[in-house]
Amino acid sequence: IIACSSIAETDTETSSTASDRPVPVNPVYVPTPANRDTRTPHSGYHFDGTTRQFFEGWYFKVSIPERKQSFCFMYSVENPVFRRKLTQLETLQHGPRFTGVGAQILGAYDKYICQYSDESQNFWGSRHELILGNTFLANKNSRPPSKEVPPEEFNRKVLEGFQVSPLWHQGFIRDDGRTSYARTVKTARWEYSTRPNYGWGDVGSKQKSTAGWLAAFPIFEPHWQICMAGGLSTGTCLSPSYCWIEWDGERFEFQDAPSYSEKNWGGAFPRKWFWAQCNVFEGASGEVALTAGGGLRQLPGLTETFENAALIGVHYDGIFYEFVPWNGVLSWEIAPWGYWCIAAENETHMVELEATTNDPGTTLRAPTIEAGLAPACKDTCFGNLRLQIWEKKYGGTKGKLILDVKSDMAALEVGGGPWFNTWKGKTTTPEVLKTALQVPVDVEGIFGLAPFFKPPGL
Repeated sequence: IIACSSIAETDTETSSTASDRPVPVNPVYVPTPANRDTRTPHSGYHFDGTTRQFFEGWYFKVSIPERKQSFCFMYSVENPVFRRKLTQLETLQHGPRFTGVGAQILGAYDKYICQYSDESQNFWGSRHELILGNTFLANKNSRPPSKEVPPEEFNRKVLEGFQVSPLWHQGFIRDDGRTSYARTVKTARWEYSTRPNYGWGDVGSKQKSTAGWLAAFPIFEPHWQICMAGGLSTGTCLSPSYCWIEWDGERFEFQDAPSYSEKNWGGAFPRKWFWAQCNVFEGASGEVALTAGGGLRQLPGLTETFENAALIGVHYDGIFYEFVPWNGVLSWEIAPWGYWCIAAENETHMVELEATTNDPGTTLRAPTIEAGLAPACKDTCFGNLRLQIWEKKYGGTKGKLILDVKSDMAALEVGGGPWFNTWKGKTTTPEVLKTALQVPVDVEGIFGLAPFFKPPGL
């Protein structure tokens, strides 16, 4: 999944000393309104209350171009029907399951922090909006929040934990000491506001489901939704001892920094995948947001059958350019580490992107059936990426070049495996599935007529 968004000529600000610090613009908390313009389908929490194998994960990123640093926040919950570690009787009834909540951050200088609990009774999520939170450690005599609360109330009640919405993000976590393979920080604290600009679709139009209308049903898992392809985030110090983020003793401030969010949910991650995220481009006259990626996922059925699934989506100048298996063909060449090349075409356009990195990468965790929240992928926020889009000529050749931009802040990833060799592939969607996804089904509209039957998360 490659996801990039850029803001040309942004006024992003950072600070490390008081003498050169500009007058701060404090982040403003606004409760999440109903019926947001940029709300995408599947923004909500998809847990349906059953005992089936289930995880859900969220990803939020802010990039600070002047410092050439990024912060990637990753949250996950596993098998939440079991609020605590399974008893022996529950294991006999349901089989081995891993439970709990994890909070990870890949931050400045490729350093890392992770806090995990095998209990999820203090995790909460909105059924139909991108709002969630968890309390790892509550203040004495305080009940942990079970919904979005104002920042002051969160700070009174929660000593260690987080809450996040489309417009607001805050928290404090403490590394749990389980990571010996990466450079870690002991604590991280953050508080910032966000103004979404792109969801997943044309600006001013109804936003789309990233994986098509079939994502409303628990098949072809895991599912994936870009919730905010591009936005602007602001965070400043609120007092000498409390800053938007304190990372390994260094404080960061910023204004209108490019930001991004997405999520995954289902039974398990793909067997193998490629992923990246970037927020800053050079060469654009306005905001550009790129999202692309792919993986090897299992199809439903009695036998182990897998398909190559991938997509590329580009938001540019308010227009959404979509390249998916049901409207075109995608191909890729991904090395075990260091090289990503993806190309696609639909009826009207052609796109190519190429990314490289010399950074060794940092191992991150992901929910797995075999080991719970375990090391499963490798990332860097120091990748070089080039994106090009052409109009498509009659006859299928490249026409007018309409976008040619570069970035040196791409966050690149490979996950799963095995990764013994370079992976060269192309989409192999079954024809019956491709035909079904081409049908313009308005799932939200259908369930709007019968809200009682609307699936959680949609």
